[in-house]
Amino acid sequence: MASKRDYYEVLGLNRGASPDEIRSAYRRLAKEYHPDINKTPGAEERFKEINEAYAILSDDEKRASYDRFGHSGVEGFPPDFSFDFGFGDIFEQFFGATMGGRRRRHAPRRGTDLRYDLNLEFEEAVFGVDREIEFTRMEICTTCQGKGAEPGTTPIRCTTCNGSGEVRQVRQTFLGSMVNVGTCPNCHGRGETITSACRACNGRGLERKTFRKVVEVPAGVDEGTQIRFSGEGEPGANGGPKGNLFVIIQVKPHRFFRRRNTDVIIDLEINVAQATLGAKVNVPTVDGEIVLNIPAGTQTGKILKMRGKGVPRLRGNGRGDQLVVVSVEIPRSLKAEQRKLFEQLAETLGTEVKPQERSFLDRFKDLIGGLAA
Repeated sequence: MASKRDYYEVLGLNRGASPDEIRSAYRRLAKEYHPDINKTPGAEERFKEINEAYAILSDDEKRASYDRFGHSGVEGFPPDFSFDFGFGDIFEQFFGATMGGRRRRHAPRRGTDLRYDLNLEFEEAVFGVDREIEFTRMEICTTCQGKGAEPGTTPIRCTTCNGSGEVRQVRQTFLGSMVNVGTCPNCHGRGETITSACRACNGRGLERKTFRKVVEVPAGVDEGTQIRFSGEGEPGANGGPKGNLFVIIQVKPHRFFRRRNTDVIIDLEINVAQATLGAKVNVPTVDGEIVLNIPAGTQTGKILKMRGKGVPRLRGNGRGDQLVVVSVEIPRSLKAEQRKLFEQLAETLGTEVKPQERSFLDRFKDLIGGLAA
């Protein structure tokens, strides 16, 4: 998977860019690559990349975290940014034009999603586990109830925009009169000004709090499995709903086992005598050691199946299997007695070497290749 580009590089900016420079670069690039007006291949992906970069760099808290830690510093924010703007929305965002419609500056907006990476042991992912996690999120300030004003004081209507949060200017263009609408520079779009900011949240109306939650991890989860908790993310704006909390499962490597879907795979090394004569051996499984029958004449690469000893199916009944991949150990050194026994065995087996016949599949591949030439 390709690594993400630097967000400043995406917008064509240096790291010391001002908020106005970030906004200006975003407006220019978003207009150029918006899918409604740019039909060239890759425009839509470029548009999403531009929006993702702007979503981070236009937010002071996210930008500070990104500047310090890079992409890993903003992993707690939504794993996938999704932007679905119509051309009218983009036009309105660029120029503030009403275009005969009504702006939705104060429309409710859903809160940001949160991400939590939960590390599990291999067996915990197989059988499930209850784990308590601790995470932080913004909450409505309990002191000012989200108003941003010190208790006992009341925000007053902004005199610059008369409480609308917007300032308008009529401009004559070749299309006729066009109304440019921008955020009020005095109240920053709130429609109110605070004379005495809440000391608990510094006038933001939000405060960061720590929460604990028990996550019931079901049996059968795998690396990358997502568990969603609706409404456990950041608060929405203008009365919008909260975002979600996504718990992302990470599974630690096991000493013996590896996994393929619902099957557990283990490598087993046996000696020449066990492979030749057959044997019963104890094999580790996620349920504990179980006796496995090794058939006489087992060759290296043979896969023996232990049914029902794999991973429970996450969305279904039953379990997968454990696949035992056998390899035969050839001794590197022998004691005198062992060497004598092998020499006696060699005499009975003979010294003739037989070239192995090619399989039907190999001969068929050659035939197909000849016909294609």
